[in-house]
Amino acid sequence: MSDDPYAALGLAKTASDEEIRKAYKKIAKTSHPDLNPGDATAAEKFKAASAAHDLMKDPERRRRFDAGEIDASGQERPERRFYREYAEGPEATYHTSRGFDDFGDYSDVFSDLFGGRARGRRAGAEGIRMRGPDAHYTLSVGFLEAARGATRRITMPDGSVLDVKIPQGLADGQTIRLRGKGGAGIGGGEAGDALVTVTVEPHDFFARDGEDVHVELPITLDEAVLGGKVEVPTVDGRVALTIPKGASSGRVLRLRGKGVKRGARQGDQLVTLKVVAPPAVDAELEEFFKGWRERHAYDPRKGVVP
Repeated sequence: MSDDPYAALGLAKTASDEEIRKAYKKIAKTSHPDLNPGDATAAEKFKAASAAHDLMKDPERRRRFDAGEIDASGQERPERRFYREYAEGPEATYHTSRGFDDFGDYSDVFSDLFGGRARGRRAGAEGIRMRGPDAHYTLSVGFLEAARGATRRITMPDGSVLDVKIPQGLADGQTIRLRGKGGAGIGGGEAGDALVTVTVEPHDFFARDGEDVHVELPITLDEAVLGGKVEVPTVDGRVALTIPKGASSGRVLRLRGKGVKRGARQGDQLVTLKVVAPPAVDAELEEFFKGWRERHAYDPRKGVVP
């Protein structure tokens, strides 16, 4: 794990939350282990970026890291104290060693160096309770699993099996936190968390932008000219879509409420039409269009193409 989460993401300390998110997403798309099988360098880069993103996306944890209160793994840093603070504190222990009485104040120095300070350290080490480290994992899920929500079973390093709930509307690059499923705590401290970064696999038909879903729908010449109803797939199943008369390729029709649901937000599905000519033009169709063109010629490029 990188000691500098900013360096792991290739950012300066002044980076905005949006810059952090974009930097992590860029690394995830190029260095994810599933995209680079057997590439240890890419795997380490992705692992470091995942840990950095998990730390920096939380404003409070980022503030504490910047202030030096926690390290890059999110663990508490030991309190830094100077000798004077320690010596004047309640835990300081002094005693006079025989053989140094004639040296006045120097006896206190030697007794502190070889006696009091050592015992103070031992006493301070007793009763330490520390939270266990977080464990980082990656998980690939299908587009529809992320859109609809699902449950995936993963095997932990110790061989135990864990069911991970994929919440409805999960976006690519998001991290799921499994409380208490990380490393064991020290001295009775609580266990760390398991942080599962999810990569959403691309779909052949659907594409996602936030909560909206985009599709390209092929239609026939007669459907484009005459209009009609056709079936179109959505993330929740097929629905009927009305094609208006005279539809052209590139026209976008909106199916409200048929996008991805994420919390209280419900996206739409945007359908881009693509007019497709028949695979073969027979004599009847050719004669029809020749006659139609002679009587109804028009120029769709006029005023558009220079």
